[in-house]
Amino acid sequence: MLSFEDFKLTTPLSNALEDLGFTEPTPIQEAAFNVLCAGKDVVGIAQTGTGKTLAYSLPILRNLTYTNQENPRILILVPTRELVVQVVDSLEALNVYTNNRVLGVYGGTNINTQKQQISEGIDILVATPGRLYDLALSRVLQLKNIQKLVIDEVDVMLDLGFRHQLINIFDLLPSRRQNIMFSATMTLDVDALITDFFTNPERISVALSGTPLENIMQFCYEVPNYYTKVNLIRAIMSDREIYSRVLIFVSNKRMADRLFESLEEIFIEECCVIHSNKTQNYRLRSIEQFRNGFNRILVSTDVMARGLDIDDVSHVINFDTPEYPENYMHRIGRTGRAKRKGTSLLLTKADEKDSKDAIEALMKMKIDTLEIPEEVEISKELIEDERPQLKEHYNPHKRRDEDAPGPAFHEKSEKNQKENLGGSYQRIIAKKYKKPQTRGDKNYNRRNKK
Repeated sequence: MLSFEDFKLTTPLSNALEDLGFTEPTPIQEAAFNVLCAGKDVVGIAQTGTGKTLAYSLPILRNLTYTNQENPRILILVPTRELVVQVVDSLEALNVYTNNRVLGVYGGTNINTQKQQISEGIDILVATPGRLYDLALSRVLQLKNIQKLVIDEVDVMLDLGFRHQLINIFDLLPSRRQNIMFSATMTLDVDALITDFFTNPERISVALSGTPLENIMQFCYEVPNYYTKVNLIRAIMSDREIYSRVLIFVSNKRMADRLFESLEEIFIEECCVIHSNKTQNYRLRSIEQFRNGFNRILVSTDVMARGLDIDDVSHVINFDTPEYPENYMHRIGRTGRAKRKGTSLLLTKADEKDSKDAIEALMKMKIDTLEIPEEVEISKELIEDERPQLKEHYNPHKRRDEDAPGPAFHEKSEKNQKENLGGSYQRIIAKKYKKPQTRGDKNYNRRNKK
C-alpha cells in the first residue's frame, strides 16, 4: 500500500496533508498522480466519494511554481456553486503553507466584486461555466496563460446544458494546455466531448460506474405511497443515535419542499433543504449547518448534492427510486466515504419496480428488502401525483376543460371564414372615384355632346 510520502510531494504539501490527517491515497489518486505529473491529457472515471478532487489537486500543486503574473494559470470548471465553494476550500487547505492564490467565481453574486478580485491577481481559478464566460467576455479575465484545464463532474455539467458554454470557453483558451477531466459516469455526450477536444487522453478507470461501494450496506423498503414513506422515515429517524446524519434524496424541487415541511413538523430545527430554487446564501447555510451537525437531516435533489464532500453521513435515504440507475450510485456514494461504513435505504413503490430492477442489474446484485415496522401506519391517502387519472371508457382522448381552446381560437376561426376583399384603403378609393374615364371611351363624346 502506497502512502503520500511515495509521491515525493513538496514539503508545504506534505505538511498540509499531515494537518488534514491524510496518509494513504485512494485508488484514483494513486492511479492518476504520475500520469498527471507527466502533463498528459487525462480522463478519470471513478465513483463519487473516491477522492477525485484530491486526485487532480495534488499533481497540479506539486508542479505549480511561484510567479508574480496576474492572470490565472490553472482553470477548474465545476457544474454548481456549491462545488465551487467546496473545491476552493479544499485547495486553500492544501495551500496553507504556500503563496498560491485561489479564487472561486459563480453566478448569483455581484460580478463587479469578482472582477475586482480577479484584477488583484490569481493563480488558480475555480468557476461555473456561465459566470466564467461572462467574466472572459468583459475582458477583465484573461485566459491566455492557462496551462491546465480541469473539468470536474463533467457528466452533470453536460446534463445541465453547459455543452455550448464549454465549447465557447475552449475557444478562448490556449491550444497548448493539459486537459484533465473527471466524471463518475461515461456517457455518449462525455465521450463526444473527449473526442473533439482532448489529445490522445490517458483513460483511468478505477471502478465501473455500477460497482457498489463495499463499505455501504444497502436495504430496500417496499412502500405504497408518499404518506406511508413519511410515516416510515419519522419512525426510523426517531433513533437519533443511529441516524445521526442523514441525507434524503428526492426527485424534484417540489417534492423536496413538501418532504421538508412534513419532517419539520416532527423534527423541529433538525432539518434543512437545498435545491436550485433556494437562494445561494440559503443553500450554503443549509450545507454548512448539516456539515457542522447543527442539522442532522438534509433533503436534497440529485444535482444539488452531486459531488458534495460531507463527512460522516450515516445514512442515505432514497425517498424515490431514481429513473436512471447511475443516479442511485451517485446518491449512495454520499455515505461510506474515506473507507467509513455507511447505510443506504431505498423506498420504492410498485410502479417503480422497473427502475429498481435496472439498479440491481447495473450493480449485479440484489438489494435486501426489509419489512416495514409494525408501528408505522400504512396510509391510504394519496397525493395528487399518485391519484389515478380517470378517463371516459369510450372517449379516452377527451380534452379537459383547462386544455380546451380559448376564446381567441374561436375568434380567429370566425375571422378566417370571411372573404378576402383586399386592403380597406383600395376599396375606399375605388368606391369614391369609380373607374376613371378616358378620351378613348366610346360613350365619352356622346355624353359631352348632350
